[in-house]
Amino acid sequence: MGDARYGTTWYEPHILSNSEDTTVGRLFGTDGVRGVANADLTAELALGLSVAAAHVLAEAGTFEGHKPVAVVGRDPRASGEFLEAAVVAGLASAGVDVLRVGVLPTPAVAFLTGELGADLGVMLSASHNAMPDNGIKFFARGGHKLADELEDKIEAVYEEHRTGAPWDRPTGAGVGRVRSYDEGFGRYVEHLLAVLPNRLDGLRIVLDEAHGAAAGVSPEAFTRAGAEVVTIGAEPDGLNINDGCGSTHLGKLRAAVVEHGAHLGIAHDGDADRCLAVDHEGNEVDGDQILAVLALDMRERGALRSDTVVATVMSNLGFKLALEREGLRLVQTAVGDRYVLEEMKEHGYALGGEQSGHVIVLDHATTGDGTLTGLLLAARIARTGRTLKDLAGVMERLPQVLINVPDVDRTRVGTSAELTAAVADAERELGSTGRVLLRPSGTEPLVRVMVEAADIEQARSVAGRLADAVKSALG
Repeated sequence: MGDARYGTTWYEPHILSNSEDTTVGRLFGTDGVRGVANADLTAELALGLSVAAAHVLAEAGTFEGHKPVAVVGRDPRASGEFLEAAVVAGLASAGVDVLRVGVLPTPAVAFLTGELGADLGVMLSASHNAMPDNGIKFFARGGHKLADELEDKIEAVYEEHRTGAPWDRPTGAGVGRVRSYDEGFGRYVEHLLAVLPNRLDGLRIVLDEAHGAAAGVSPEAFTRAGAEVVTIGAEPDGLNINDGCGSTHLGKLRAAVVEHGAHLGIAHDGDADRCLAVDHEGNEVDGDQILAVLALDMRERGALRSDTVVATVMSNLGFKLALEREGLRLVQTAVGDRYVLEEMKEHGYALGGEQSGHVIVLDHATTGDGTLTGLLLAARIARTGRTLKDLAGVMERLPQVLINVPDVDRTRVGTSAELTAAVADAERELGSTGRVLLRPSGTEPLVRVMVEAADIEQARSVAGRLADAVKSALG
């Protein structure tokens, strides 16, 4: 059995223990607090968490005359309207001045939190989830995602006051003031354009905005960068976000790229922190391939520090092999873009991301930024004159089979001798041409079995046997 030596260049099979992949017992998951709006995520919860976040992140009342400031944004979900009101009320009641930036992507809220010198940022979005869900994501000063310790502290403060301890509430001039900040859209677009190494003149690009938060920003940025833009999924009505479109449903984008004879297509999710792409023939280009293309581009421009890319253990083995052929180094982390970001910040790496399309270019963003990623990918095509299909061909995706095994004791994944032996047998069979990964779900009683191999039938066969072993050992 391979061990979980994150932060190395090794790309070995893993059995991930429950502690490495779950957030059982916490309000905060891998990306904020998320659930069905008005059922799991209520106005009362949003208000209480915002007050707690104000006390933890803004340290209200301790700034010697300086009143803390928060940036608050949301995606277009209908539930975001009442949840935004609750968040704003909670922050202002805790003595925090609030800048409401309206509907903007998650990376825009992160950027503005840092750009405006705010003490914290709040984004209301459930990302790629269906419309009934929503979520709350907090950013610390500088626009950075919260470490586990800060999230735990916010949750502890929230629980303390939820169960009876009174809040320390300011009065009179001490309460926060609320105003709209309409300049956020323009400042974010200007930031994106300033990052581009070259213009996109001559490119025709289809943008699928998932009826989400980037429906205005992304077409504006690509058009001003010189591209001829065709948009789909760019008419949010509060109810249609991610509905059959965006990065989780690429069918419409594939068809539109071929129909319009476009050079490429770009798909975002609801809050636009992801980017997937489609080449001129309608073939999907996933996050691993995008990372490979950008890694070579950044090395050529002298921007890829230490010739290193950071990715998670879920990245395709073909990605690792492609980087090796190009003389680049891969560093692995646990699953989740927050862990990618932590590794990048700790060691000063410039590029990292996930197969799902979260791509972080740390010199220009503190989180995954789907619009920025799409712009940089298009800039590479415009500058080289090569097709996306040709550029993405630097990496060959190995067949990958994923099986979810439900109704098992996920907490024993890393301790079962029977399972350890089954994984060892699978690894011997696959040798150096494949790998195995077992991950317990963070929210459900199931274990995910992932197998990669040079041959799809071998991957299916090994994955099936391992799924049976999981049922036998953990059922």
